[in-house]
This record gives sequence, C-alpha cells and structure tokens, in this order.
Amino acid sequence: MPKAPTDLASELREQVKDKKSYLGVIDRLNKASVDKHWEAYADIPWDDPEFTVDKNDPRWVLPQFDRLGETDWYKSQPPEIQAQIGLWRVATAMKIGLQFENLLKRGLLNYAYRLPNGRPEFRYVYHETTEECHHGMMFQEFVNRTKMPIRGMPRSLNLIAQAAPWIPLVSTEMFFVFVLGGEDPIDYVQRKSLKGGHIKHPLEETIMKIHIAEEARHISFARHYLKHRVPNMAPLRRRILGVATPVVLGVMARIMLSPPGPMVRHFGIPKDVVRAAYKNDASQAEISNSVGKIRDLMAELDVVNPVNKRVWKAFGIWDEPGTRRPLDTPKAA
Repeated sequence: MPKAPTDLASELREQVKDKKSYLGVIDRLNKASVDKHWEAYADIPWDDPEFTVDKNDPRWVLPQFDRLGETDWYKSQPPEIQAQIGLWRVATAMKIGLQFENLLKRGLLNYAYRLPNGRPEFRYVYHETTEECHHGMMFQEFVNRTKMPIRGMPRSLNLIAQAAPWIPLVSTEMFFVFVLGGEDPIDYVQRKSLKGGHIKHPLEETIMKIHIAEEARHISFARHYLKHRVPNMAPLRRRILGVATPVVLGVMARIMLSPPGPMVRHFGIPKDVVRAAYKNDASQAEISNSVGKIRDLMAELDVVNPVNKRVWKAFGIWDEPGTRRPLDTPKAA
C-alpha cells in the first residue's frame, strides 16, 4: 500500500524565479512520474476478500467531521442505512473525480497538441494524462463494485462542463486554474481524512493514497506553470483571469464538497437536515479553506485586486492570504 506523500511538499512551496528553475521543476516531476507510479489493475488487489465492497459494512459510516454525520437525523438511522449513505458519498466523490479528470485529460491533450517540438511540458503532460487514466479506471471500478446508481456531477453542469477541454485554446492560465479548482478541494478533504484516521476500509484507503501521491505532482505542475506564466500576462488578460478564477473555484468546490442530490432523494433526507448540515458558517468555512492554497497563490501573483475581491466574497471563498477560517463542530439538526 502506498504511503501518504511528503516528498513533493518542498516543490509546492518553491518559487519559480526564472525559466531555468521552472524547467528544473518539470525535469524533477518527469523523473518522479517514471520512478514512482501506479497502475489501476496491477497495484490494487481488487480480488482480495479484505477489499470486498459491502454496502452495509460499518466502515462506511460517515466520519466525525462530516456535517451530515453529526446530525440527529443521521444518527437515528439504522446502522446499514448509515453505512449506505457513507458509501454513496465516497462513490459519488470518485465518480465526480473521474468525470473531472476526463475533462482534464482532454484539456491537457488539447494543450499538448499545440506545443512546439522540444518543449519539456509535452512529456510531463503525457505522464499526467497516463496517471489520470489509471485514476479514472480505479474510480470507476470502485463505483461499479458498490452496485449503487451513482451519477456524479449534477446534470445541470454536465453540458457546461464539456466546454472545459477547450479552455487551453483560449487561455492556458485559465485552464490550469480550472485544474487546481478540481484537484485542490478533493486533495484537501482526502488529506484531512487520512490524517484524522477516518478512512476505515482498505480499498478506499489504497485508492486515496495512490490518488494523493500522484495528484501532488499534478498540483505542483499547475502551480508552477501559473507562477511562470501569470506575471507576463497582458493587463486585460490578467483582469479577466482575476474575475474568472473565484467563479470557477466557487462553483467547483461546492460540487466537490456538497451532498449529492440523488443521495438526498434516494434516502429521503429532509431538506431542513440538509440545510442545517451544509448551509451554515462551519460548512462555508470548509469550502473556503479547501481553496485556500489557490487563493493564496492568486494573491501572491497579484491577480487579486479590490474589484475581483468582491467576487471572491460573493462566492463565500475569501479570506486574507495565509489565513483559514476556524471550523466549529457542527450542531445537530
């Protein structure tokens, strides 16, 4: 089983001061992709009895920090229903993850298609695309084994989402903001879950550790790409990026962290329970904190200004750089 990643933490903090250091980061990421990678059907023991997915397994019960798991309504449900709701949440996160990564792969390939010969980004993009293919396979295999009617991304956003792969043809900087908008919130939740010891099932733990380890490289590349490119953007393009970024992050973080509508309907979760669990200051702080690293990066790159800061605040995801909102224990509904 892979260990939780720490080896790329320094790369996430590194400043790209010139082209030479930027190219050095790409070289190290390329080497890391060769030295340590996983394959969905070679490195996960799917047929191990310990990895069997049983929808009534108590190990799927929602962890303590989950807002729904703290409600009286959830605690009053039979143990098997609590387990099924928890499994539905996990499977939905994986389904949304593979849908997002499908869009990401198509966008990366559109970006790579136009790269001139000799550009080091080409090789890294293909490493990342290969890794994302394996992520999609392991996510879908997990969803299949739940035998639940998991849909993933809300239908209302499916059509709009199909435009994402074409963003690199308009703005590569905006595309990599989109990349971070999909990867950072789920990375935040997964790391928090592993650190808190909330993951009980070995299959979920294995998938999560593989995903975190390889996503560390993907996040690192996107951050360094933005550090390398944004300072040289034309003023108008920078202003557009500044307004679009909080819109993308505000929408995507909510998709990743909010309760899936099909689950609410399937289990008949009362609307007042959903409101009490997810429409409060603590839940909003969780969403804001999940995009904190991207927000700090945009501030570091001087993309945030008094005008677009209002957009960040309108989406409820603004905090001063370097700060995080306190997460109060949610009250039971």
